[in-house]
Amino acid sequence: MSALPPPGRGRGYRLWLAATPGVFVVLWSTGYIGARLGSPFVEPMTFLSIRFAAVAVVLCVAAAFTRVDWPSRLDSCHAVVAGLLLQAVYLGGVFAAIDRGLNVGVAALVVGLQPLITAGLAIVFLGERFSRVQVLGLALGFLGLSLVVWRGQDSGVINVQTLSLSGLSLLGITLGTLYQKRFCTHLHLVTGNAVQFAAAGVGTWVMALLLETRQVEWSGQLVFALAWLVVVLSLGAVTLLYQLIRRGAASRVSSLFYLVPPVTALSGALLFDEPVGLVTATGMLVAAGGVALVMRGGTRPA
Repeated sequence: MSALPPPGRGRGYRLWLAATPGVFVVLWSTGYIGARLGSPFVEPMTFLSIRFAAVAVVLCVAAAFTRVDWPSRLDSCHAVVAGLLLQAVYLGGVFAAIDRGLNVGVAALVVGLQPLITAGLAIVFLGERFSRVQVLGLALGFLGLSLVVWRGQDSGVINVQTLSLSGLSLLGITLGTLYQKRFCTHLHLVTGNAVQFAAAGVGTWVMALLLETRQVEWSGQLVFALAWLVVVLSLGAVTLLYQLIRRGAASRVSSLFYLVPPVTALSGALLFDEPVGLVTATGMLVAAGGVALVMRGGTRPA
């Protein structure tokens, strides 16, 4: 079930390694499209719990066929924590804030602080060091993201509740990235992810029981959105994210999230005729340049 080919030394494998960050950004950005398509038909926690349950079932079936080892009890506990942070808290916070009226651009801006926060925490907890070029890259990435979001903002509900939910999402993706890097990189992608998605499914379903009606209006559009989020996002993009975390420094991987809002804006222009002006295009280029500086820098363990 891994989205990456087996290790090798051929030219094709090296090209795939070089292309992986770009593929991840494109796939991850399509999550907004799936959420937009499915949101009219189901409440956010219910939607996420169905999605996570479907992914967990697929991965359990794959594990049965491939007969790979399941994590130990301790490793399973680590996988549960990482799954709750990276899936339930992160996506749950974003979906809930948008469902309560927060503009998508504002939510993206709050979550867009993640690379900077991850970089600081990585210095403290993972012993990573940064060159001046990488610090400049992080700043440029945030500047480019801010330009894209600022230009695309419309009126929305900005209050303590919606911003707190976005902040909770930011906390989840930041701590989840660091926790995954520290405790879960050795887990098998099939069984480790199965535990993580099962934990996220239970967590979001509990929230749905407490806060939502759990009514679902099934339609072709909802089924397509659910299938897209399960296959492309949860099985594709998330697997790539875990592989990137496994291979690289947490701060370098997190810098890729600067590119998600610009790529999402471009996708919106292509699929939903949402305009991309000069400021937005400039922000995309600035963010891309910032990520390039971070990825090419010399981040290393202390």
